[in-house]
Amino acid sequence: MEDINQTIEWKLKTFDTLTPHELYNVLRLRSEVFVVEQNCVFLDMDNKDQFSYHCMGFINEQLVAYTRLIAPGKVYQFMSIGRVVTAPNFRKQKIGRALMLHSIASCYELFGKAPIQIGAQLYLKQFYESLGFVQSSDVYDEDGIDHIEMIKQPD
Repeated sequence: MEDINQTIEWKLKTFDTLTPHELYNVLRLRSEVFVVEQNCVFLDMDNKDQFSYHCMGFINEQLVAYTRLIAPGKVYQFMSIGRVVTAPNFRKQKIGRALMLHSIASCYELFGKAPIQIGAQLYLKQFYESLGFVQSSDVYDEDGIDHIEMIKQPD
């Protein structure tokens, strides 16, 4: 059986270089998961996309994985990875792990080997710990979902 992660086409773009179709697909996937699936009413478009890098994973031209990469000092003291999302029909195939590994490597290429900070949903703590992130805050509520801040030191 073919490893699905071998078929992912990765794209990394600034906001200004996203095509209208890519931007639509990103916003649709984020809305599908963060607003509809998680039943969380919040404003996803938070004026951070414009200064972010957008890491997108495609399989057969379908967006299946996405993160937003942000330079140090823009949101957190350290560079950050946010809006981590995998398409529902592609879960349980380790695409989320491949997405995070690609995002971490992309952060290091863009911003240098330095700590990476994330605001993680609490139920994903073990997943992020398996990637080297360590909890760095108490639990806090963000839009009705328990979150924690986590930091990964460079290898």
